[in-house]
Amino acid sequence: MRTALYILIFSLFFLGSFSERSRAQGLPLGTPVLDDYYRRLQLLGQVDSTLSFNIRPITASALGVGDLYWPDSASGRSHSVVWQKEGEGIVQLLPVIWQNQYTSGFPTGYNDGPMIPNVGYQTLFSAGFYAQYKFLSIQFRPEIVYAQNKSYPIFTGGSENAMRVWYDFYNNIDMPTRFGENGYFRFLPGQSSIRATFDPVSVGFSTENLWWGPGIHNSLLMSNTAPGFPHITVNSSKPIRSNIGSFEGQVIAGGLTGSGFAPRQSDQATAFDYLYEPKPDDSRYIGGAIFSYQPKWVPGLSLGVSQSFVVYRDSMGSGLNDFLPFLGPSSRNSSSQGPVSREERRNRDRYSSFFARWVLPSGKAEFYAEYGRNEPAWNGRDKMVEMDHSRAYVLGFRKLVPMRAGTEHLQVGFELTQLDKTRTYRVRPYESWYSNSMVRHGYTHLGQLLGAGIGPGSNVQSLTVSWLKGLKQIGLLLERQEQQTDLFYGLLSYSEDYRRNWVNLSATLNGEWDYKNFLFIARMKFMNGLNFNYDIEQEPGGGFWDFIPQDKFNFQGQLGMMYRF
Repeated sequence: MRTALYILIFSLFFLGSFSERSRAQGLPLGTPVLDDYYRRLQLLGQVDSTLSFNIRPITASALGVGDLYWPDSASGRSHSVVWQKEGEGIVQLLPVIWQNQYTSGFPTGYNDGPMIPNVGYQTLFSAGFYAQYKFLSIQFRPEIVYAQNKSYPIFTGGSENAMRVWYDFYNNIDMPTRFGENGYFRFLPGQSSIRATFDPVSVGFSTENLWWGPGIHNSLLMSNTAPGFPHITVNSSKPIRSNIGSFEGQVIAGGLTGSGFAPRQSDQATAFDYLYEPKPDDSRYIGGAIFSYQPKWVPGLSLGVSQSFVVYRDSMGSGLNDFLPFLGPSSRNSSSQGPVSREERRNRDRYSSFFARWVLPSGKAEFYAEYGRNEPAWNGRDKMVEMDHSRAYVLGFRKLVPMRAGTEHLQVGFELTQLDKTRTYRVRPYESWYSNSMVRHGYTHLGQLLGAGIGPGSNVQSLTVSWLKGLKQIGLLLERQEQQTDLFYGLLSYSEDYRRNWVNLSATLNGEWDYKNFLFIARMKFMNGLNFNYDIEQEPGGGFWDFIPQDKFNFQGQLGMMYRF
């Protein structure tokens, strides 16, 4: 297998060696203000429409800018260059990023990289440098995170049956409700990489976060909810143009680490902790690939497919199909007329998705969708007849409305993400998205999800309204999130009380501002957890809907800044 992988890497490297050399530096996910700024510029017709934004990080050469962190600089020359020789190389200081967060009631939030679901104060600090000499580049941007990690009310269930359902759910995913009983501190390699780049191909080793798919708030397979994980990557550094359109792609092979924490971390001991089943002390391998195509006949439309899987290293073979099954022969019989067995699935936790994004610069709008499955179809007919089986999806759009001669815009956006189980579960049981009974750490790294941050079985509807002017933004985000409905419907098996569904309603005020070398972000999130911890209190002598709500208010405040040299 290793020989085949080396041949693949060498071939792409060799083909890319005939291409142009240019800046391989990418914009890390989660970069304050700038993370979404370039995507908005594409809606305004100021970024090449052949760039799909389906595979991130995106490089400076793909965006056509001289300095990723100074998009408003007329000169295009970096303010942070320590050394530069035209056609030879560059050494550049990366911005200093400092983010602070306080959460009052219960953990919330996602797409925040190494930061954890936390109650209390939390801070993230990052800085580093980028160096490139000819086709070789090094980016070193470690991340330091500290979280107060205070105690908060955790689900108690009230009975052994309820706790059995709860543990059945969390025993198959490494997603602790609290990361230990003390403060949390991590020093991580962060958004770092070593690469050899010959545009439009790049090969290297990276610990950067990845984002796959067109979603803005959620992505089914790869997002920046968890910290970045170490991986080998072969990817396009900018769209590869041809007579039939442009192509982008990435193939990765990496390793994942467990959190080391049990599902429950409560200040009070519980009599039901014996239901916890310790997870295997075994490292996990992750492999994945994504490909995006934009036909030349439909400008702005990109279509793509992605696939990834996780497996314990002790359960792996040594063939190409074990490391990169999407490049090797099928691991199961396509004529199977029944559920895929454990042997046929080779003990993998596997995901796939199809996606589309259509950018309309003339209308300053975009539409996007992603549809995925976490269980393969029995055959082609089953794939078409039962498209609802094991599905998840993301749907969204965004529109910019010009104001004041085009220097300001009103942004309106909506996104819908569904991860809950469907009706087919009643006759064809399948795993919740990101949890797995064979790979019991699930689709996680360091205790956080690699995919959509809302969590297994959750659903969310998001509405955004913002005022925009250059890098500046003031806006409002409204969200309704159903909290892990797969777990809730499991709890119904003992209580049959469908009034207890946990739903979070939130309103978030967002502010982003640039001033000289600084970029500032500020957020205030007001959330009401309806039926917090799936709990209600029945009114004595009252009717079915006469109950006392057990809701919990939650406030989250964020303040961050980025200093560009």
